[in-house]
Amino acid sequence: MTQEQAKQQLAALREQIEYHNKKYYTEDAPEISDYEYDMLYRRLENLEAAFPELKTEDSPTNRVGGATYNTFASVTHTVPMESLHDSFSEEELRDFDRRVRAVVEDPVYVVEPKFDGLSVALEYVNGVYTRGSTRGDGVTGEDVTQNIGTIRSVPKTLAEPIPFLEVRGEVYMSEESFRALCERQELLEEKPFKNPRNAAAGSLRQKDPKVTAQRTLDLYVFNIQAVEGETVHTHYDALERLRALGFPVSPVYCRTGDMETVIEKIREIGDLRGTFPYPIDGAVVKVDNFAQREALGSTAKFPRWAEAYKYPPEEKVTTLLDIEVAVGRTGVLTPTGVFEPVFLAGTTVSRATLHNQDFITEKDIRIGSKVVIRKAGEIIPEVVSVVENPPDTEPYRLPDRCPSCGEEITRLEDEAAARCTNPQCPAQLLRNLIHFASRDAMDIEGLGPAALDQLVRALSVASPADLYGLTAEQLESLDRFGKKSAENLVAAIEKSKQNDLSRLLFALGIPHIGAKAAKLLASTFKSMDALLAADVEAIAAIDGFGGIMAEEVYSFFRKRSALELVERLRAAGVNMQAEDAGGGETRLLGKTFVLTGTLPTLTRAEASALIERNGGKVTSSVSKKTSYVVAGEEAGSKLTKAQTLGIEILTEADLLQMTE
Repeated sequence: MTQEQAKQQLAALREQIEYHNKKYYTEDAPEISDYEYDMLYRRLENLEAAFPELKTEDSPTNRVGGATYNTFASVTHTVPMESLHDSFSEEELRDFDRRVRAVVEDPVYVVEPKFDGLSVALEYVNGVYTRGSTRGDGVTGEDVTQNIGTIRSVPKTLAEPIPFLEVRGEVYMSEESFRALCERQELLEEKPFKNPRNAAAGSLRQKDPKVTAQRTLDLYVFNIQAVEGETVHTHYDALERLRALGFPVSPVYCRTGDMETVIEKIREIGDLRGTFPYPIDGAVVKVDNFAQREALGSTAKFPRWAEAYKYPPEEKVTTLLDIEVAVGRTGVLTPTGVFEPVFLAGTTVSRATLHNQDFITEKDIRIGSKVVIRKAGEIIPEVVSVVENPPDTEPYRLPDRCPSCGEEITRLEDEAAARCTNPQCPAQLLRNLIHFASRDAMDIEGLGPAALDQLVRALSVASPADLYGLTAEQLESLDRFGKKSAENLVAAIEKSKQNDLSRLLFALGIPHIGAKAAKLLASTFKSMDALLAADVEAIAAIDGFGGIMAEEVYSFFRKRSALELVERLRAAGVNMQAEDAGGGETRLLGKTFVLTGTLPTLTRAEASALIERNGGKVTSSVSKKTSYVVAGEEAGSKLTKAQTLGIEILTEADLLQMTE
């Protein structure tokens, strides 16, 4: 390879790694597996070693991957929180041993699991927890004291009042907590986290500590960073001391002076992964004696006295016995493969998600296929590839009708998911009720997810229409309700009957119809009956509607289940008429606005409502047809495009003045 070719490859690798660092550390939304990232990083290391003159100071190999948020105050670590150098083979571990022995005599090592979570520092003064921070870039982290304080396994007071102690640990989320969180995110139509590590990081960085407290995080401590009032000479003794003080410490660690015993212990930990209550992605080898650590020192990024061994993704071949299809709380059909059981990464695996029809078709997965499976992130089983399809097997297709309610399944051209759009499908009941009662829909105050879950379980609420038959006496019999709260909820449900037709249309959950599209439908047709009588062409003629949206609306109201729901709501007294269009203001009539950035006092929804009440229109993208762009703090590409097109830029104050 020529120097010019190496230069180009290095630039491409650094750009790739920086991108994935941002997705992993900053956005908590990785796009590639840890193993794929590690291989990219190793390629960069090898290429920089071959062409040292091309290595730059800002290379990812010189820096810890994390970064700090503006959300939290900065903390400068008293002791740098270094990263670890990775090994991917036993021979690389032996190389590490040779490098250590070249500097110090008769080293002793401690071997322990490598936690896969978010690295944090905890500080104690006179035995009392005073501050917690993230690793950040290793030198500067984020002050997340309150959030860490919500973790039950974090001791608030130590067994002894040590004058000052700083420890390093790993915040993690168990597999059970991770699955529960993903189910809740799906229920609330939020984007689920990719893996437990990113779920832990995202949960710890919440602005509201109450949200962190709900996420069921845990902690293991593995290092003393700094201590006053006593002296510790070895890492093994430090772990024992941390345990005595009340810290949760890994139950698995050992001390040995023989590298072959170290390797054997790493194999044992590898065999046990998947059985631990915490996620691991490898094992860590550390020189035990602190004086020897001082002699070995550190590079710009890694300590020379420690090495992380990363386990390769374990893969096994098995047979797909069946495909089961479940309907999620958002109506999406999820196929799950049922396999001949295999032992994989510490546990027996017999099931794995097959995602959607595109995934099945792309890999040509069939009932009877011989497939390769592995655990993504050492947690979630996944199908990697098909090894063989026996001649008597056939391509698999998802069912055309919902397994839960029997309604026809729909799939839009721009979606991978096939979904049931029946508003009364039993499998989607709770999610549909949450949406129906939400602020932008029927806005029923006091009817959140927990209350609705109780209504479904205890009072057999099986449809949004059932809400309008509830009585205060029924609600009082439930755990969450007293006399006053029951009366308040019944009053809020009664009040929702007077909502505009647009809110009801949005509440029905018609695919691809958001709050704005619902307003357009209501203002165009004025009544539910007129909308029910409209054909596809009439709906598609609405400014801002496309053919797909029109087809969705038309098809939705041709479902017997949807018509039955509308009639039940009508019988309950729910308003089916739009507000009188003549009563609105027309100051902004004919003007199109785009909102960007954070406004000083108005939320995006409030600003949009203000514009629409005055006859204006709000769109999401800037074009030559845009009349004004209302820009706040941290306005991005929309502001730049507006300036390029010469579109007038408004502040919030300008908008308020225009609508006075």
